[in-house]
Amino acid sequence: MSDIKPIILYTIDRGPVPWRVAIILEELKIPYESRFPSTEDLNSKAYKELNPNSKVPSIEDPNTGMRLWEAGAIILYLLDTYDKSGTLHSLLGPDKYQELAWMWFNVSEQHMYYSQMAWFLYKHPEHVQSAFDRYEWTIKRTIRVLDDHLRKTGTSYLTGNKLTFADLTFALANEMVPQILPGYDPSKEYPHYAKWNSLLVSQPSYKKIAADRAALGQPLGKVDQKHIDAHIWRKDPNHKW
Repeated sequence: MSDIKPIILYTIDRGPVPWRVAIILEELKIPYESRFPSTEDLNSKAYKELNPNSKVPSIEDPNTGMRLWEAGAIILYLLDTYDKSGTLHSLLGPDKYQELAWMWFNVSEQHMYYSQMAWFLYKHPEHVQSAFDRYEWTIKRTIRVLDDHLRKTGTSYLTGNKLTFADLTFALANEMVPQILPGYDPSKEYPHYAKWNSLLVSQPSYKKIAADRAALGQPLGKVDQKHIDAHIWRKDPNHKW
């Protein structure tokens, strides 16, 4: 894609959502430029014209004039525009809708529960054990759903033996588990999930994203002990896992 101008990706160093877009860009070998807007930038009039929600990700595509926000919409746009041969997605038929179903499961289940756990661990001003208990259960349930599906189908990936965008949408949040459930190893209970995730993290696109995150001081799949120790829940003697 040497004749393609770089897409501008507005992103952030921490958190999985904008990086879902980046991994698709990497996988499709679409050139892009990452920009890291400040809080002030996000709330500016100019940025709100691009993204009325004042968050990331957003993109500007100089090749088509498209300006778009929300990760799911951006991913579908990239597939429709730059993957017309179906390298990462099914162009029609039942598999197309199965891929979409897993992407929406990622949004409605994995991202929601993982991000809520992260909020109560790192930002909420009070220790709420019932929230920890609830979100630990839902995170493990999400992993169990993935493991059960992979075990029953016997396939390498969620919709068959071919990697699709649906699998990649999970890759970044999967690597949040050590940070939001310190000490928990899903592979002991869920070997099919663990095997699938090992395939995802072995992808060159994931390795590139992981290297970029590490360069920003935000490594994937590791416990940031300094970050943990700085937050109130860690100091609560009544906290339990």
